[in-house]
Amino acid sequence: MAEDTKILRKLAYEYLQIASSDRNAENIKLHRAVNDLRQTRPVVLIDELPWSELNINGELTLQCTDPYLRTVEWFLRSNIFKSKYFPADMVLPGYIPVNKVTRSTGIGINVEEETLATDRDNNIVSHKYKDVLQAEEDLEKLHNPVITYDEKETLRRYNMVGEILGDILPVRLTGISAFYFGPWDEIARFRGVTNLLIDLVDRPEFMHKIVKKLAEISLSKLEQYEAQGLLDAFPTSLHCTPAVTSDLPGKDFNGEKVTRRNIWGRGHAQIFGHVSREMHDEFDISYMIQVLGQCGLVYYGCCEPLDKKIGIVEKIPNLRKISITPWADVNVAAEAIGSKYVLSAKPNPAAVAVPCLDKDALRKEIGTILDACRRNNCSCDIVLKDISTCCKRPENIIEWEKTVMDMVRNY
Repeated sequence: MAEDTKILRKLAYEYLQIASSDRNAENIKLHRAVNDLRQTRPVVLIDELPWSELNINGELTLQCTDPYLRTVEWFLRSNIFKSKYFPADMVLPGYIPVNKVTRSTGIGINVEEETLATDRDNNIVSHKYKDVLQAEEDLEKLHNPVITYDEKETLRRYNMVGEILGDILPVRLTGISAFYFGPWDEIARFRGVTNLLIDLVDRPEFMHKIVKKLAEISLSKLEQYEAQGLLDAFPTSLHCTPAVTSDLPGKDFNGEKVTRRNIWGRGHAQIFGHVSREMHDEFDISYMIQVLGQCGLVYYGCCEPLDKKIGIVEKIPNLRKISITPWADVNVAAEAIGSKYVLSAKPNPAAVAVPCLDKDALRKEIGTILDACRRNNCSCDIVLKDISTCCKRPENIIEWEKTVMDMVRNY
C-alpha cells in the first residue's frame, strides 16, 4: 500500500496542475456555451481510444497493486496522457471521483454470444449472438431488476482514496449523471441483428412487446436510482461529448435530492440506420418519449444516420443534442437542426486507422462540418470516437488533434 500511495500522489499532483489550469477553466466555458446553444466556437473532443496501441514510453502502464487503486491510477494516467498528447478541448473535474457501488439482480435473461478476437490486446471483437427472445414465453422471463446501493463498499473505497489523496485533491462520491436508454442495442444482443430486422416486418406486434417491456424495465431502474439517491448533478462528460450546461443544476445544485429532471438522458437506436423513418418513429421514438422524456435534457443518436430523421427525433421532450455520424449528410442535418439543438458531429475514425494521416482529406471533412454549422447557425461539438485502431501509430491521433484544433480556433 505504501508504494501504491507514492505512485498515486505523484500522479495526483500532475493531474491537479491540469485540472486547476486556466485552459481547463476556459474549456468548461466553451463546453457550456455549446450546450447552451450560444457557442463561442465548436469544441473538439477525442474519446473511445485504442489504448493498447498508445502506451508511449510506458506512460500508461499501471503500477499499483490494489485492484481498486489501479482504477484510480488509470483515471489519473489516462487523463494526464490525453492532456499531454492530444488534449483538444478536454475538461477534467477538479476532484477524484469515487463511483457509488450498486448491485443488480438482473432482468431475467442474459446475452449469449460467441466472440472472435483478432487482436488479444484490443477489446474490439466480433460477436455472434444466440437468440434468447424467440417466442412469447421467452418474454415471461423478463422482469424488473432490484437495484441496491452498496454503501459499505462505496465508503471503503472513498475513505481509502481520501486518506491517500484528500490533501491534494477533493475526493467526491459520484453517481449517475446521465440515464441511458438504447433498447434496440440490447435487443440486437439478445436476438442477433438479422432476427431483429426480419421480425420488425414479420412480427411487429411481438417486437413492440419486447421494446415495451424493456422500456418498463428502464423506467424501473430510473425510479430506483432516484429513490436511493444514486443520481448525480455534476456531469463533465456525456458519452464522449460535453455535458456542462446552464440549464441543469450542475455544480450550483443546492444539495437537495437529485431527480431525473436534473440529469441528461441519452438515447439511440444504432441498428435503425437500416430502417425507414416511419419504422424508426413507431418502434423507437415513441418509447424514447416515455422514458427519456422524463429527463431534464436529452441527447439522441449514436452511429445511426439521422440527417433525414430530425423531424421525428425532435418529438422527444427536452431534446438538446443530436448525433450526426460520418454516414449522414451534415449539410442536410445542419439545415434541419439550425439553432434549435446542438449538432454533435462524429468525424470518421477510419481517418486515423491508416499508415499515414491524410491531412488534406481531413481538412475537407472537418471543413464541410464547420461550413454547414456556420451557414445554419448551429452550436456544434466535434467528437472523434469509436477508434478501433490507429494503425499502431499514436502520431495519427496527435496529428489529427493538431489539424482540427487549428481549424476550429480560426472558426
